[in-house]
Amino acid sequence: MLNTCNESITIEAIELKSLGLVSCTKTKKDYRCKASEMYSASDLFRKAYAYCMKKYHNVAILSAKYGLLLPIEEIEPYDVTLNNMSIDQVKKWSDQVFQQFLVKIELNGLGKVYLHAGKRYRQYLIPMLEKMDIKCEVPLKNLKIGKQLEWYNTHLDCLENTC
Repeated sequence: MLNTCNESITIEAIELKSLGLVSCTKTKKDYRCKASEMYSASDLFRKAYAYCMKKYHNVAILSAKYGLLLPIEEIEPYDVTLNNMSIDQVKKWSDQVFQQFLVKIELNGLGKVYLHAGKRYRQYLIPMLEKMDIKCEVPLKNLKIGKQLEWYNTHLDCLENTC
């Protein structure tokens, strides 16, 4: 039997969630701490992380040693970078990060991933995410570190002062 009442039915728009991925930095704390604190010695990381925390629903960190980290995960200091790895090693790292992504990140309702990371940290990861129909964007693509800092300064000011 059909419902014949005249009540209007509305469907609320569902906001898809966003995820900001921030890469690790060379400058680190020299003691065991949460991932979000480990890289906070770097001005670039502090600004990128602050921006991502204000702009996106969730934030995770890409670490050359540990792979995909949630900000609250505790880690030891290390001296590893993807910049010194071979292409095969970077591909293997990307595969590991992708597997961690599937375990640590809630994919249901994930609309877009914003990568605040250098080319080596994203070049093989983005195609894997896009194969799962996860949209990816690189807001600071092709910007040198000085221009990235400038970009974050401007955009953080706008987020705080609603430009």
